[in-house]
Amino acid sequence: MKQRRLSDRNVSAIGLGCMGFSHAYGTPMDLDEAKGVLRHALDIGYTHFDTATAYGRGKNEQLVGEALRDRRSEFFLASKCGLFVGDDGREIDGHPARIRSACEDSLKRLGVDFIDLYYLHRLDKRVPIEDSVGALAELKSEGKIGSIGLSEVSARTVRRAHAVHPIAAVQSEYSLWTRNPELGVLDMCAELGITLVAFSPLGRGFLSGRLTLDDVERFGERDIRRRMPRFLPENYSRNLDLITGLREVADDVGCTLSQLALAWVLSRGEHVVAIPGTTKAGHLEEDAAGAAVDLPPAAVERLDALMAPKNVVGHRYSAAQQADIDTEEYDSAEVNA
Repeated sequence: MKQRRLSDRNVSAIGLGCMGFSHAYGTPMDLDEAKGVLRHALDIGYTHFDTATAYGRGKNEQLVGEALRDRRSEFFLASKCGLFVGDDGREIDGHPARIRSACEDSLKRLGVDFIDLYYLHRLDKRVPIEDSVGALAELKSEGKIGSIGLSEVSARTVRRAHAVHPIAAVQSEYSLWTRNPELGVLDMCAELGITLVAFSPLGRGFLSGRLTLDDVERFGERDIRRRMPRFLPENYSRNLDLITGLREVADDVGCTLSQLALAWVLSRGEHVVAIPGTTKAGHLEEDAAGAAVDLPPAAVERLDALMAPKNVVGHRYSAAQQADIDTEEYDSAEVNA
């Protein structure tokens, strides 16, 4: 697969977001089947695997470790701290002591002695970002992590953090239908030599073209999309109109919808990598081929116009979900809400 720079390593331009094996989209996958998919990803060229403490209350880290740690030298491992899920719900904690204990716990669950890239999963608005990054810098100096990342943060927060210690990666939701990084983070990362890691580059399933209105109406209580405005049935039925235009572009380019969406993300700059998630081996193979799709400039222009924020119905997060996010957001007037 095509390679791009992440921290001090070259990694597959398309990596694997591992959350869906354990968390967020319904019933967790069977462990043995999940391990098989993870190993298949490594076999076919994925070398960047992304997990987090919050995914399945640590079970996702344990899964990734059990599946892959015997091939530790073959892949780049990323995990996250600062967002915790317990019996009482979600907790954001960026205090230095909690970051340190979370890292120790992650290392144990993963069964490794080193994490290549360790993110602050969410900004704790009670704690100066300088203090949280200082704690991560100490973990790096002790050889427990290789580099520092931030997730779902604004360009202003990244600049403050980068002044304390170089930031290797910023992870943000970025796709054809979530363009928020273009409000500042995308260009800032290029300026500072930071990799932008695009999560949900397939729009949580929408951009694959496989997710029907019937599917959305049957979302279970454990599916996080159930509470996302653009997935509400009344909004989703209107968003599906966009798929027709996307199919026309994909047919002209000669690729699938998923490959088109991934190729578009990678076209935004050499400093961008994508981490789609899937639990199916066939989708792994399809997504990997997206790294080889070369989009003509005319196709990029068509996609930019078709998927402009004003054409997508609904915000990406509910008001309650948005309260935990530090990223730049489009004004309501710029979104077809």
